[in-house]
Amino acid sequence: MTAQTTADVVGVGFGPSNLALAIALQDITGRAAGAPDVSMKFYERQPRFGWHRGMLMEDATMQVSFLKDLATMRDATSRYTFVSYLQEKGRVAEFINSKTLYPLRVEFHDYLEWAALEFRSYVSYGTEITAVRPVVEGGAVEYVDVVARDAFNGHETVQRARNVVIGTGLTPRLPAGIEESARIWHSSQLMHRIGGVTSAPRNVVVVGSGQSAAEAADYMHRTFSDAQVHTVLSRYGYSVADDSPYANGIFDPVAVDRFYDSPADEKRRLLDYHANTNYSVVDLDVSQDLYRRSYQERVLGKQRLRMLNTSRVTAVDEHEDGVRVVVESTASGTAQTIDADLIVFATGYRPSDPATLLQDLLHECKRDEEGRLTVERDYRVITSDAVRCGIYVQGASTEHSHGLSAGLLSNTAVRSGEIAQSILKR
Repeated sequence: MTAQTTADVVGVGFGPSNLALAIALQDITGRAAGAPDVSMKFYERQPRFGWHRGMLMEDATMQVSFLKDLATMRDATSRYTFVSYLQEKGRVAEFINSKTLYPLRVEFHDYLEWAALEFRSYVSYGTEITAVRPVVEGGAVEYVDVVARDAFNGHETVQRARNVVIGTGLTPRLPAGIEESARIWHSSQLMHRIGGVTSAPRNVVVVGSGQSAAEAADYMHRTFSDAQVHTVLSRYGYSVADDSPYANGIFDPVAVDRFYDSPADEKRRLLDYHANTNYSVVDLDVSQDLYRRSYQERVLGKQRLRMLNTSRVTAVDEHEDGVRVVVESTASGTAQTIDADLIVFATGYRPSDPATLLQDLLHECKRDEEGRLTVERDYRVITSDAVRCGIYVQGASTEHSHGLSAGLLSNTAVRSGEIAQSILKR
Protein backbone atom coordinates (compact mmCIF):
# COMPACT_ATOMS: atom_id res chain seq x y z
CA MET A 1 0.00 0.00 0.00
CA THR A 2 1.51 3.32 -1.11
CA ALA A 3 0.44 6.81 -0.08
CA GLN A 4 -1.05 8.79 -2.96
CA THR A 5 -0.76 12.28 -1.45
CA THR A 6 1.46 14.13 1.01
CA ALA A 7 0.06 16.32 3.79
CA ASP A 8 2.06 18.94 5.63
CA VAL A 9 0.52 17.92 8.96
CA VAL A 10 -1.15 14.68 10.00
CA GLY A 11 -2.70 14.50 13.44
CA VAL A 12 -3.23 11.21 15.26
CA GLY A 13 -6.29 11.79 17.42
CA PHE A 14 -8.74 14.67 17.22
CA GLY A 15 -9.51 15.65 20.77
CA PRO A 16 -9.18 19.21 22.10
CA SER A 17 -5.37 19.26 21.61
CA ASN A 18 -5.27 18.48 17.91
CA LEU A 19 -8.47 20.47 17.34
CA ALA A 20 -6.64 23.44 18.86
CA LEU A 21 -3.70 22.69 16.54
CA ALA A 22 -5.98 22.79 13.50
CA ILE A 23 -7.36 26.13 14.72
CA ALA A 24 -3.87 27.53 15.32
CA LEU A 25 -2.67 26.50 11.86
CA GLN A 26 -5.72 28.10 10.26
CA ASP A 27 -5.45 31.27 12.35
CA ILE A 28 -1.73 31.74 11.73
CA THR A 29 -1.66 30.97 8.01
CA GLY A 30 -4.88 32.85 7.36
CA ARG A 31 -3.69 36.10 8.93
CA ALA A 32 0.06 36.28 8.32
CA ALA A 33 1.11 37.97 5.07
CA GLY A 34 3.03 35.57 2.88
CA ALA A 35 2.34 32.60 5.17
CA PRO A 36 2.35 29.26 3.37
CA ASP A 37 -0.80 27.24 2.78
CA VAL A 38 -0.76 24.17 5.02
CA SER A 39 -2.47 20.93 4.13
CA MET A 40 -3.63 18.92 7.14
CA LYS A 41 -5.38 15.66 7.88
CA PHE A 42 -6.56 14.21 11.21
CA TYR A 43 -7.64 10.73 12.28
CA GLU A 44 -9.89 9.99 15.24
CA ARG A 45 -10.82 6.57 16.64
CA GLN A 46 -14.21 7.71 17.97
CA PRO A 47 -17.11 7.74 15.49
CA ARG A 48 -17.65 11.47 16.12
CA PHE A 49 -16.05 14.23 18.13
CA GLY A 50 -16.28 13.65 21.87
CA TRP A 51 -14.49 14.75 25.02
CA HIS A 52 -15.21 12.79 28.22
CA ARG A 53 -18.78 12.17 27.09
CA GLY A 54 -19.23 9.56 29.80
CA MET A 55 -19.01 12.26 32.49
CA LEU A 56 -21.30 14.85 30.92
CA MET A 57 -23.75 15.12 33.79
CA GLU A 58 -26.13 17.96 33.05
CA ASP A 59 -25.20 19.99 36.14
CA ALA A 60 -21.43 19.33 36.22
CA THR A 61 -19.26 22.40 35.70
CA MET A 62 -15.82 22.93 34.24
CA GLN A 63 -12.80 23.07 36.55
CA VAL A 64 -10.95 25.60 34.41
CA SER A 65 -11.94 29.07 33.28
CA PHE A 66 -13.79 29.43 29.97
CA LEU A 67 -10.92 31.70 28.91
CA LYS A 68 -8.71 28.60 28.78
CA ASP A 69 -10.51 27.52 25.65
CA LEU A 70 -9.07 26.40 22.32
CA ALA A 71 -7.73 29.80 21.28
CA THR A 72 -8.04 32.74 23.71
CA MET A 73 -4.69 32.46 25.50
CA ARG A 74 -2.91 32.19 22.15
CA ASP A 75 -4.99 34.74 20.25
CA ALA A 76 -8.02 36.37 21.86
CA THR A 77 -9.14 37.68 18.44
CA SER A 78 -9.57 34.17 16.99
CA ARG A 79 -13.05 33.32 15.75
CA TYR A 80 -12.80 30.03 17.66
CA THR A 81 -12.91 31.42 21.20
CA PHE A 82 -15.61 30.43 23.67
CA VAL A 83 -16.94 34.00 23.52
CA SER A 84 -17.28 33.72 19.72
CA TYR A 85 -19.27 30.52 20.29
CA LEU A 86 -21.53 32.34 22.77
CA GLN A 87 -21.99 35.16 20.26
CA GLU A 88 -23.07 32.73 17.57
CA LYS A 89 -25.46 30.99 19.98
CA GLY A 90 -26.93 34.30 21.15
CA ARG A 91 -26.01 33.81 24.81
CA VAL A 92 -23.31 36.40 25.52
CA ALA A 93 -25.44 38.59 27.79
CA GLU A 94 -26.93 35.64 29.65
CA PHE A 95 -23.52 34.10 30.24
CA ILE A 96 -22.17 37.39 31.58
CA ASN A 97 -25.17 37.65 33.90
CA SER A 98 -24.40 34.20 35.30
CA LYS A 99 -21.24 35.70 36.83
CA THR A 100 -19.13 32.58 36.43
CA LEU A 101 -15.78 31.64 34.96
CA TYR A 102 -16.78 27.97 34.93
CA PRO A 103 -19.49 27.03 32.42
CA LEU A 104 -21.48 23.84 32.49
CA ARG A 105 -19.47 20.93 31.13
CA VAL A 106 -22.22 20.16 28.62
CA GLU A 107 -22.02 23.74 27.33
CA PHE A 108 -18.25 23.63 26.99
CA HIS A 109 -18.53 20.31 25.20
CA ASP A 110 -21.03 21.89 22.82
CA TYR A 111 -18.46 24.63 22.20
CA LEU A 112 -15.83 22.01 21.36
CA GLU A 113 -18.25 20.28 18.97
CA TRP A 114 -19.08 23.65 17.41
CA ALA A 115 -15.39 24.25 16.70
CA ALA A 116 -14.76 20.68 15.52
CA LEU A 117 -17.62 20.95 13.03
CA GLU A 118 -15.70 23.64 11.16
CA PHE A 119 -12.87 21.15 10.49
CA ARG A 120 -14.97 18.09 9.64
CA SER A 121 -13.58 17.95 6.09
CA TYR A 122 -10.08 17.45 7.51
CA VAL A 123 -10.99 14.59 9.87
CA SER A 124 -11.57 10.87 9.35
CA TYR A 125 -13.63 9.62 12.29
CA GLY A 126 -13.99 5.96 13.22
CA THR A 127 -10.39 5.40 12.15
CA GLU A 128 -7.52 3.93 14.13
CA ILE A 129 -3.85 4.56 13.37
CA THR A 130 -1.93 1.28 13.42
CA ALA A 131 1.58 2.42 12.45
CA VAL A 132 3.79 5.37 11.57
CA ARG A 133 6.43 4.20 9.09
CA PRO A 134 9.55 6.02 7.90
CA VAL A 135 9.90 7.00 4.25
CA VAL A 136 13.58 7.11 3.36
CA GLU A 137 14.88 9.20 0.48
CA GLY A 138 18.58 9.79 -0.12
CA GLY A 139 19.48 8.07 3.15
CA ALA A 140 17.24 10.34 5.28
CA VAL A 141 13.72 9.97 6.68
CA GLU A 142 12.03 12.77 4.74
CA TYR A 143 8.42 11.72 5.44
CA VAL A 144 6.37 9.25 7.40
CA ASP A 145 3.54 7.06 6.17
CA VAL A 146 0.61 7.03 8.59
CA VAL A 147 -1.35 3.78 8.30
CA ALA A 148 -5.05 4.17 9.10
CA ARG A 149 -7.62 1.40 9.57
CA ASP A 150 -11.35 2.00 9.17
CA ALA A 151 -13.08 0.69 12.32
CA PHE A 152 -16.21 -0.24 10.34
CA ASN A 153 -14.84 -2.29 7.43
CA GLY A 154 -11.18 -2.84 8.38
CA HIS A 155 -10.00 -1.15 5.18
CA GLU A 156 -6.50 0.36 5.46
CA THR A 157 -5.24 3.55 3.85
CA VAL A 158 -1.88 5.31 3.98
CA GLN A 159 -1.36 9.04 4.34
CA ARG A 160 2.12 10.44 3.78
CA ALA A 161 3.12 13.34 6.05
CA ARG A 162 5.88 15.89 6.39
CA ASN A 163 4.95 16.26 10.06
CA VAL A 164 2.96 14.01 12.37
CA VAL A 165 1.44 15.18 15.66
CA ILE A 166 0.43 12.43 18.06
CA GLY A 167 -2.31 13.46 20.45
CA THR A 168 -3.99 10.24 21.51
CA GLY A 169 -5.15 11.37 24.95
CA LEU A 170 -5.75 9.14 27.96
CA THR A 171 -6.75 5.53 28.55
CA PRO A 172 -9.06 4.59 31.44
CA ARG A 173 -7.23 2.72 34.19
CA LEU A 174 -8.73 -0.14 36.20
CA PRO A 175 -7.08 -2.00 39.09
CA ALA A 176 -5.20 -5.18 38.18
CA GLY A 177 -7.53 -8.11 37.61
CA ILE A 178 -10.65 -5.96 37.15
CA GLU A 179 -12.52 -6.05 33.84
CA GLU A 180 -15.52 -3.98 32.83
CA SER A 181 -18.90 -5.66 32.55
CA ALA A 182 -22.60 -4.84 32.79
CA ARG A 183 -22.16 -4.30 36.55
CA ILE A 184 -18.52 -3.16 36.74
CA TRP A 185 -17.83 0.22 35.18
CA HIS A 186 -15.04 2.72 34.85
CA SER A 187 -16.28 6.22 35.63
CA SER A 188 -15.55 7.27 32.03
CA GLN A 189 -18.50 5.09 31.00
CA LEU A 190 -20.96 6.37 33.60
CA MET A 191 -23.38 8.26 31.36
CA HIS A 192 -23.11 5.65 28.62
CA ARG A 193 -24.03 2.79 30.97
CA ILE A 194 -26.61 4.45 33.18
CA GLY A 195 -29.32 4.23 30.53
CA GLY A 196 -28.96 0.45 30.47
CA VAL A 197 -29.87 0.05 34.15
CA THR A 198 -33.32 -1.56 33.97
CA SER A 199 -34.04 -1.89 37.69
CA ALA A 200 -33.14 0.53 40.47
CA PRO A 201 -30.03 -0.68 42.33
CA ARG A 202 -30.12 -1.16 46.10
CA ASN A 203 -26.36 -0.88 46.68
CA VAL A 204 -23.79 0.99 44.63
CA VAL A 205 -20.05 1.11 45.33
CA VAL A 206 -17.88 3.98 44.04
CA VAL A 207 -14.11 3.55 44.32
CA GLY A 208 -11.78 6.54 44.16
CA SER A 209 -10.76 9.80 45.81
CA GLY A 210 -10.75 12.34 42.97
CA GLN A 211 -13.22 14.62 41.21
CA SER A 212 -14.66 11.86 39.02
CA ALA A 213 -15.27 9.68 42.08
CA ALA A 214 -17.03 12.47 43.94
CA GLU A 215 -19.15 13.35 40.91
CA ALA A 216 -20.04 9.69 40.34
CA ALA A 217 -21.06 9.25 43.98
CA ASP A 218 -23.12 12.44 43.84
CA TYR A 219 -24.83 11.39 40.60
CA MET A 220 -25.65 7.89 41.81
CA HIS A 221 -26.99 9.23 45.10
CA ARG A 222 -29.30 11.69 43.35
CA THR A 223 -30.36 9.37 40.51
CA PHE A 224 -31.23 6.31 42.58
CA SER A 225 -33.13 7.77 45.51
CA ASP A 226 -33.47 4.49 47.40
CA ALA A 227 -29.96 3.16 46.88
CA GLN A 228 -27.17 2.93 49.42
CA VAL A 229 -24.08 4.58 47.89
CA HIS A 230 -20.81 3.34 49.42
CA THR A 231 -17.76 5.46 48.62
CA VAL A 232 -14.41 3.71 49.11
CA LEU A 233 -11.47 6.06 49.64
CA SER A 234 -7.87 5.30 50.53
CA ARG A 235 -7.70 8.65 52.32
CA TYR A 236 -9.60 9.93 55.33
CA GLY A 237 -11.88 11.85 52.99
CA TYR A 238 -11.90 13.85 49.81
CA SER A 239 -8.87 16.14 49.55
CA VAL A 240 -9.68 19.58 48.17
CA ALA A 241 -7.98 20.81 45.00
CA ASP A 242 -5.61 23.73 45.46
CA ASP A 243 -6.95 26.27 42.98
CA SER A 244 -5.55 29.33 44.71
CA PRO A 245 -4.08 32.02 42.41
CA TYR A 246 -0.41 31.35 43.16
CA ALA A 247 -0.76 27.58 42.87
CA ASN A 248 -2.63 27.96 39.57
CA GLY A 249 0.45 29.68 38.20
CA ILE A 250 1.89 26.19 37.63
CA PHE A 251 -0.44 25.99 34.61
CA ASP A 252 0.59 29.32 33.09
CA PRO A 253 2.42 29.21 29.74
CA VAL A 254 5.52 30.84 31.26
CA ALA A 255 5.67 28.04 33.84
CA VAL A 256 6.29 25.57 31.01
CA ASP A 257 9.54 27.36 30.09
CA ARG A 258 10.62 27.34 33.70
CA PHE A 259 9.79 23.68 34.20
CA TYR A 260 11.40 22.53 30.96
CA ASP A 261 14.71 24.22 31.82
CA SER A 262 14.79 22.88 35.41
CA PRO A 263 17.07 19.98 36.44
CA ALA A 264 15.47 16.55 36.79
CA ASP A 265 15.32 16.59 40.59
CA GLU A 266 13.58 19.98 40.58
CA LYS A 267 11.04 18.72 38.05
CA ARG A 268 10.20 15.76 40.28
CA ARG A 269 9.89 18.05 43.28
CA LEU A 270 7.52 20.42 41.47
CA LEU A 271 5.35 17.57 40.19
CA ASP A 272 5.10 16.08 43.67
CA TYR A 273 4.53 19.39 45.40
CA HIS A 274 1.77 20.60 43.08
CA ALA A 275 0.06 17.28 42.39
CA ASN A 276 -2.78 18.50 44.62
CA THR A 277 -3.79 20.97 41.92
CA ASN A 278 -4.92 18.14 39.66
CA TYR A 279 -4.56 14.56 40.91
CA SER A 280 -6.91 12.77 43.35
CA VAL A 281 -8.47 16.03 44.50
CA VAL A 282 -12.01 17.41 44.51
CA ASP A 283 -13.52 20.86 44.09
CA LEU A 284 -14.42 22.36 47.46
CA ASP A 285 -18.11 22.91 46.62
CA VAL A 286 -18.57 19.27 45.55
CA SER A 287 -16.88 17.99 48.71
CA GLN A 288 -18.92 20.29 50.96
CA ASP A 289 -22.19 19.33 49.29
CA LEU A 290 -21.55 15.61 49.75
CA TYR A 291 -20.59 16.15 53.40
CA ARG A 292 -23.73 18.21 54.11
CA ARG A 293 -25.90 15.59 52.45
CA SER A 294 -24.34 12.76 54.41
CA TYR A 295 -24.69 14.68 57.67
CA GLN A 296 -28.33 15.54 56.96
CA GLU A 297 -29.09 11.87 56.35
CA ARG A 298 -27.42 10.96 59.60
CA VAL A 299 -29.53 13.50 61.50
CA LEU A 300 -32.70 12.15 59.89
CA GLY A 301 -31.69 8.54 60.50
CA LYS A 302 -31.80 7.74 56.78
CA GLN A 303 -28.15 7.20 55.94
CA ARG A 304 -27.73 6.39 52.24
CA LEU A 305 -24.41 8.06 51.45
CA ARG A 306 -21.80 6.04 53.29
CA MET A 307 -18.10 6.89 53.29
CA LEU A 308 -15.67 4.02 53.81
CA ASN A 309 -12.48 5.98 54.32
CA THR A 310 -8.93 4.69 54.81
CA SER A 311 -10.11 1.61 52.95
CA ARG A 312 -9.45 -0.38 49.82
CA VAL A 313 -11.26 -2.95 47.71
CA THR A 314 -9.54 -6.32 48.04
CA ALA A 315 -11.94 -8.55 46.09
CA VAL A 316 -14.63 -8.17 43.44
CA ASP A 317 -16.69 -11.23 42.61
CA GLU A 318 -19.38 -10.80 39.97
CA HIS A 319 -22.22 -13.30 39.97
CA GLU A 320 -25.62 -13.65 38.34
CA ASP A 321 -27.43 -11.30 40.72
CA GLY A 322 -24.77 -8.70 41.48
CA VAL A 323 -21.22 -8.04 42.59
CA ARG A 324 -19.78 -9.09 45.93
CA VAL A 325 -17.26 -6.47 47.01
CA VAL A 326 -14.84 -6.96 49.89
CA VAL A 327 -13.62 -3.71 51.45
CA GLU A 328 -10.75 -3.74 53.93
CA SER A 329 -9.89 -0.97 56.36
CA THR A 330 -6.22 -0.10 55.98
CA ALA A 331 -6.30 1.34 59.53
CA SER A 332 -7.75 -1.63 61.44
CA GLY A 333 -7.33 -4.47 58.97
CA THR A 334 -10.99 -5.45 59.36
CA ALA A 335 -13.02 -6.31 56.28
CA GLN A 336 -16.65 -6.04 55.29
CA THR A 337 -18.59 -7.45 52.36
CA ILE A 338 -21.04 -5.42 50.31
CA ASP A 339 -23.50 -7.14 48.01
CA ALA A 340 -23.69 -4.47 45.34
CA ASP A 341 -25.69 -4.15 42.17
CA LEU A 342 -23.08 -1.88 40.57
CA ILE A 343 -19.49 -0.87 41.23
CA VAL A 344 -17.91 2.18 39.61
CA PHE A 345 -14.12 2.51 39.55
CA ALA A 346 -13.11 6.17 39.35
CA THR A 347 -9.47 5.13 39.32
CA GLY A 348 -8.14 7.59 36.80
CA TYR A 349 -6.33 7.32 33.49
CA ARG A 350 -2.93 6.60 32.11
CA PRO A 351 -1.38 8.55 29.23
CA SER A 352 -1.23 6.77 25.91
CA ASP A 353 2.37 6.00 24.99
CA PRO A 354 3.25 7.55 21.60
CA ALA A 355 6.18 5.16 21.31
CA THR A 356 3.78 2.33 20.48
CA LEU A 357 3.04 3.99 17.13
CA LEU A 358 6.69 4.71 16.41
CA GLN A 359 8.14 1.20 16.56
CA ASP A 360 9.75 1.54 13.12
CA LEU A 361 11.35 4.84 14.14
CA LEU A 362 12.29 4.25 17.77
CA HIS A 363 15.91 3.48 16.92
CA GLU A 364 16.15 7.06 15.57
CA CYS A 365 14.41 8.65 18.57
CA LYS A 366 16.22 9.76 21.70
CA ARG A 367 14.83 8.37 24.98
CA ASP A 368 15.63 9.08 28.61
CA GLU A 369 16.82 6.66 31.29
CA GLU A 370 13.21 5.57 31.90
CA GLY A 371 12.58 4.81 28.24
CA ARG A 372 10.42 7.88 27.61
CA LEU A 373 10.69 9.86 24.40
CA THR A 374 12.83 12.96 24.79
CA VAL A 375 11.02 16.02 23.52
CA GLU A 376 12.18 19.53 22.57
CA ARG A 377 10.58 22.59 24.13
CA ASP A 378 8.34 22.85 21.02
CA TYR A 379 7.09 19.27 21.64
CA ARG A 380 9.12 17.85 18.76
CA VAL A 381 10.64 14.45 19.46
CA ILE A 382 14.43 14.62 19.49
CA THR A 383 15.76 12.32 16.78
CA SER A 384 18.97 11.52 14.98
CA ASP A 385 20.04 13.73 12.09
CA ALA A 386 18.72 11.06 9.75
CA VAL A 387 15.14 12.15 10.50
CA ARG A 388 14.17 15.34 8.72
CA CYS A 389 10.40 15.15 9.04
CA GLY A 390 8.76 16.41 12.22
CA ILE A 391 7.41 14.10 14.93
CA TYR A 392 5.47 15.92 17.65
CA VAL A 393 3.60 14.69 20.71
CA GLN A 394 0.84 16.34 22.71
CA GLY A 395 -0.58 15.26 26.05
CA ALA A 396 0.27 13.80 29.43
CA SER A 397 3.13 11.72 27.99
CA THR A 398 5.20 14.94 28.11
CA GLU A 399 4.33 15.82 31.71
CA HIS A 400 7.78 14.73 32.89
CA SER A 401 9.42 17.28 30.56
CA HIS A 402 6.85 20.08 30.27
CA GLY A 403 5.01 20.01 33.59
CA LEU A 404 1.50 19.50 34.91
CA SER A 405 -0.23 21.43 32.13
CA ALA A 406 1.10 19.11 29.41
CA GLY A 407 -2.05 17.03 29.22
CA LEU A 408 -4.58 19.54 30.49
CA LEU A 409 -6.95 21.98 28.85
CA SER A 410 -5.30 24.87 30.73
CA ASN A 411 -2.47 25.32 28.25
CA THR A 412 -3.98 23.71 25.15
CA ALA A 413 -4.30 26.88 23.08
CA VAL A 414 -0.72 28.04 23.70
CA ARG A 415 0.78 24.55 23.41
CA SER A 416 -0.91 23.89 20.07
CA GLY A 417 0.14 27.32 18.86
CA GLU A 418 3.76 26.56 19.70
CA ILE A 419 3.58 23.33 17.73
CA ALA A 420 1.98 25.15 14.79
CA GLN A 421 4.67 27.82 14.82
CA SER A 422 7.41 25.17 15.02
CA ILE A 423 5.99 23.32 12.03
CA LEU A 424 5.70 26.50 9.97
CA LYS A 425 9.20 27.67 10.91
CA ARG A 426 10.84 24.34 10.15
